[in-house]
Amino acid sequence: MTEGTTRLETFSDGIFAIAATLLVLEFSVQSSHDLSHELLHIWPSYLAYVTSFGTIGIIWMNHHHTVSLIDRTDRTMLFLNNLLLMSVAFLPFPTRLVADYLRRSGEKEAVLVYTATFVIMATCHGIWWLYARHGRRLIGTNVPDSALRAVDRAYVPGVPLYLLTFVVAFFSPLAAVFLTFAIAAFYLPSAALFDR
Repeated sequence: MTEGTTRLETFSDGIFAIAATLLVLEFSVQSSHDLSHELLHIWPSYLAYVTSFGTIGIIWMNHHHTVSLIDRTDRTMLFLNNLLLMSVAFLPFPTRLVADYLRRSGEKEAVLVYTATFVIMATCHGIWWLYARHGRRLIGTNVPDSALRAVDRAYVPGVPLYLLTFVVAFFSPLAAVFLTFAIAAFYLPSAALFDR
């Protein structure tokens, strides 16, 4: 049994909004007479926040675009969507780990959890799309194949790039976080680029 995408979109939008909002709660400063020093000292929190918020925003934009190509859903698609949303909703936790441990003892473990979360998110999103797209199972009849190929091209680099950040985290946690930020920056204009 299939149904439209309205409920899937509504629930998804709520989860994306909550996860993005929770990220700001990861900021905290120690009681100090020198607030300006403390505000500078928590730069890992800013980096983790911008990277995580940007990634959630990009996933939301891609999710919105791909759902516009989907005409209907089924139970499997809803299940896959929930797996994707579960990984998105988890992101504030590793973001907090990076904010607390980057440039301190435990930074490698914190960044490994952080980058592994991105690998899982990218994998879930890719499987979600492949399921909807396979044999045009859930795709609208008016959607041209070129639009599907554009999404395919956008999704292909995701998992390998995030796997690279995971590997880099073993050697340089800070570089892995900056690489994750670079991936987010790469994906911002990707919709327009891949359409061409």
